[in-house]
Amino acid sequence: MKLLKSCAGMLTNWLIRNVQEIASPLCDFERIRHELKPCDVILIEGRSRVSQVIKQITQSPWSHAMLYIGRIHDIENDRVRQIVSESYDGSPDEQLVVESELGYGTIVHPLARYEGEHIRICRPNGLSFNDSQQVIDYAISRLGLGYDVRQILDLARFFFPYGVLPRRWRSTLFKSSPGQETKTVCSTVIAEAFSFIHFPILPLVKHSNGEGVQLFQRNPRLCTPSDFDYSPYFQIIKYPFLDYTHHLDYKLLPWHGHGILEGNEEDFYMSPSKLEELKQAEIARKGN
Repeated sequence: MKLLKSCAGMLTNWLIRNVQEIASPLCDFERIRHELKPCDVILIEGRSRVSQVIKQITQSPWSHAMLYIGRIHDIENDRVRQIVSESYDGSPDEQLVVESELGYGTIVHPLARYEGEHIRICRPNGLSFNDSQQVIDYAISRLGLGYDVRQILDLARFFFPYGVLPRRWRSTLFKSSPGQETKTVCSTVIAEAFSFIHFPILPLVKHSNGEGVQLFQRNPRLCTPSDFDYSPYFQIIKYPFLDYTHHLDYKLLPWHGHGILEGNEEDFYMSPSKLEELKQAEIARKGN
């Protein structure tokens, strides 16, 4: 057992280490920070090894989901507010999220931790204030829950040949093929919280003759971060780093300038001179 825990600890540190640099900013974090409302679900495009695994098995760019709970004084329930105060020792004016993360378990973190990351807001449509507080209360009640060692090993299996791990350490948690339904971790607590108030994410809709329509809640352990993005019951809110609604017209975006591409950027992007060259070639082609 000690050997298993030691291996799990090393694997955890290896899995959660970021292996990708932060790319050029896609989101305006300041605008997102001011837009957020308690009970919004925040999606993150992670950069760690475990993020790569989740993206692979869910066939989605979103690898992590967390629940925004606002600032400590935004929490209505005195008992729940006290629990958060005891779980987070930072400034009471800090914007906070509840998340389940490998290496930490279910924990409260500051939103500022994700500045610079690619972020998307998923807002539950029509959620009442009282129900939003119940969702937050449920998520807070799960603080301290840790990751199962088995789940850590399952994640690590994506980086090692299957036969390397002893048979007793193997599991069918991620046995399904990429894109199929599979168990996940970070979204489970959030999905359970919304199920607690009977708010739909991706329910099964069944039509019965003479009985109308009935909804069935999906198993929360089968919920992935991308489900909140895909769900018709959540409003998707994006704030790009450069928003052409503030420039009146996308044609007025600063495409032309004196900046140069560096390193392998030229493999993925086109310089203003290259764009102009393509434009002139198209004009010449049409002229012929």
